[in-house]
Order: sequence, then C-alpha cells, then structure tokens
Amino acid sequence: MSKNSKVLNLKDKISGNEVDLSLCNLTEVPVRELALFPKVTVVDLSCNNITSLPPEFCNLTHLVKVDLSKNQLTGLPDDLGNLVNLQHLDLYNNKLTNLPVSFSQLRSLKWLDLKDNPLELGLAKAAGDCLDEKQCKQCATKVLQHMRAIQEEVDHAREKRLLREKELERKREAKQREREAREREARKREKAEEKEKRRKEYNAQKAALAAQEQQKKKSEEKKKKNGQAADKKVAVESKPKPRRSVIGLIFKLLLLLLVGLAGVAAVCHLTDLQKEAFCLPINAAVDDGLSWAKEQQIVDLYQ
Repeated sequence: MSKNSKVLNLKDKISGNEVDLSLCNLTEVPVRELALFPKVTVVDLSCNNITSLPPEFCNLTHLVKVDLSKNQLTGLPDDLGNLVNLQHLDLYNNKLTNLPVSFSQLRSLKWLDLKDNPLELGLAKAAGDCLDEKQCKQCATKVLQHMRAIQEEVDHAREKRLLREKELERKREAKQREREAREREARKREKAEEKEKRRKEYNAQKAALAAQEQQKKKSEEKKKKNGQAADKKVAVESKPKPRRSVIGLIFKLLLLLLVGLAGVAAVCHLTDLQKEAFCLPINAAVDDGLSWAKEQQIVDLYQ
C-alpha cells in the first residue's frame, strides 16, 4: 500500500479531532501519517497487534487521549514524558511490566488504566484496580506519584554517580597534577644537575688552562732566568779572555823580541860579526847595560 493510499485511508477514519484505527490489525503505529494531522488529538489504536511504539510517537505532542488497550505492548518509549498534553491513556490488557521514568513528566495526565498487565509489585500497588472512572483517575495520580518517586531516586542516583564521577575525576586530576609536578621537579632537578655538571667541567677546564698557562709562564720565566744567568756567565767569562789573550800575545811578542834581541846581541858580541857596522851599536848598548848593572850591584852592596 502506498503512502498516499495510507493518507487517504487515514482521512477516511478521521472524524473531527478523533481518528479510529482500532481493529485494523496494525502491528505498527502510523506515526508519519498521524503527524500530518496535528488537529487530531484523540487516537484509538485498541485491539491491534502493536508490540512497541516507535520513538517518533513521542513527537506527537498534540495528542490528548490515546487508547492502546488490547495490544501486545511490552514496553513504552523512554521519551514518553514528551507528550505533555496527554490527559487520558488506556493501556489495559498489554504485556507491560514497567513504565519509563519519564512517565513522571506527564503532568497533564488525569486518567490511566493499567489493568491486566504483568506489572512489577510496586507499580501494580500504585495502579490499583481501576474498575471505574474514579479508580482510573486515582490510578493516574498514584502512578504519577510513584513514578516521580522513582524519578527522584533515579535523579538522586544519577547525582550521586555524577558526584562520584566528579570526585574520581578530581582525584585523577589531582594525581595528574601531582605527577606533572613531580615530573617538572625531576626535570628541574635534572637541569640543575646538568648545569652544575657543566659548570664544574667549565671550572675544571678553566683551572687546567690556568695551570697550563701558569706552568708555561714559570717555564718561560725559568728559561729567561737561565738564559740571563747563562748570558751573564758567558759575559763574565768571555770578557777577561780577550784581555788575557791580548796581554799574553803582547807578552809573547815582547819575549820573542827580547829573545831575538838577546840572540842578535849574542851573535854580535860573541861571533865574528861583532866588527860589522850593524853590530857596533848593539855591542855598545850591551856594554853600557852591563856597566849600568854592575854599578847598580855595587850600590846595592853599599846600601
């Protein structure tokens, strides 16, 4: 069946603000088609084979009365509380055990029938018998109270869970901050140690260079002192040598001269050459010298 035929069929079932879809052997709720008729506020879906309501059903916020009795519903959508205008809800003879927590938000609900459902004990006690109009109204009031209490418990549990999660997150963050602080301190300590190590190495290198420079300076000073001492010694030792050598040379020359003169005198005095002309003054000088020596010897004796 096409969408258009569905729309036409739905139109055929609309009367005023009501649509009757009971006994249509439906297994699903025609939500899209119902959404096309926002003026329809009363929907009868009783006596079908519907097992669940789609989540989109909760968008039909214009609904005021819904009859889902005598179906096969095992649960209701979690967002059922979005039907804020719903006043009348018939869930008689289904297979419901629980209601969604959001049921507590149906603040407009004034009539509710939950008979012949395998409800859990607390919900069944709140729902009561619902055998007449008064009991069905009481059912709506008490079930809303029951679901609000459950909502409070859920909210409280959620709040406790959130607080616990926040506390755990706070502890994790504190541990993270503590770990980061330890890591920063460790990095800071490592940097300080590395800096101190470099400083010691620099000071050691500087001291070694200073020691080498000092040693070099002492060595140079020592060499300089040794050089000056050697130069002084050489100067002291070398200066007299030329003097002694010159004096010796002069002395040797004089000695040779005297020896030569003595030799010449001897030759001229003792040999046949004494009569030669160049020997005469030599012999005369020798005789004068001998005479002078004898005179000096006689004077020394008398003294």
